Amino acid sequence: MISIIGSGKVGSAIAFLCGSNGLDDIILVNRDEKKAIGEALDISNAVPAGSAISINGTGDYSQIANSDVVIVTASIGTHQASRSDIMLDQSILVRSIAKKIQNFASKAKVLVVTNPVDVMTYLVQKEGKLDSKNVLGVASSLDSARFRHCLSRHFGVSQDQIHDAMVLGEHDDSMVPVFSNAKLGNTPVNDLLNEKQRSHITADVCNYWKSLRDYKGSSVFGIAKNTYDIISTMIQNKPLDVCASVLLDGQYGLENICMGVPITITKDGITQIHQIIISDEEKQQLQRSAGMIQNNIARVQEFLNSSQ
Repeated sequence: MISIIGSGKVGSAIAFLCGSNGLDDIILVNRDEKKAIGEALDISNAVPAGSAISINGTGDYSQIANSDVVIVTASIGTHQASRSDIMLDQSILVRSIAKKIQNFASKAKVLVVTNPVDVMTYLVQKEGKLDSKNVLGVASSLDSARFRHCLSRHFGVSQDQIHDAMVLGEHDDSMVPVFSNAKLGNTPVNDLLNEKQRSHITADVCNYWKSLRDYKGSSVFGIAKNTYDIISTMIQNKPLDVCASVLLDGQYGLENICMGVPITITKDGITQIHQIIISDEEKQQLQRSAGMIQNNIARVQEFLNSSQ
């Protein structure tokens, strides 16, 4: 069973992808129960005729019991200048959700989409006292997709010509597009780009969400599809290599921090964290990015301690 906490645009889009592909039974949980029920009724009409899955909406967290996968998309609002804008108020909501997951679905695989995703992933794992291999934040795969798109646009080629375009680190302004691994066909992109071009592409990747918002508002389909891919992997037990925010324990010289890195996922959760070779400059950028996340985690912990 798949439980999705939050029935806004992103949560509903994830539910639509799961439902329209007949992936598994779905529970939509929302503070406004009527919204969850309405989305479930709508998405139910997209279920394939030969599928036996059910889709239901509720405001009752006990309904997530026995979930294989729980996805957290709930949010108190929309960030404007930075994904950390509403971090402190967001942390109160996410702490509450983490406790509900601990109470009703502690063995489930938990995917965190709520921003700032690295901090919220850390919070869900710690506050919910969940196994770290079962908790990951979905965002670096979206950043990587945007990196691939920006490279393809720069070179004037289709996206399938771009390989190994990964983004590590924070899902925010300090994210690190890894140029040293990316290729155009079989050619390293670093052989084709100068420093100015790399800086321009990095800025495009970091600010992609801002450009998108100028046109249509928040990202919906990109993050929904990236989340669906991970859910599908877990439900169908098809291993997936992807970048995601996970709790590090010494990898990349970091520990007790959630950050975007390459991992392998199966139905058992995170089965491997990969330490890829990156340039010295990228190592420095990754350390700076980690510092931003650590500072935000400290701010949230101080805030939550003072608000208890």
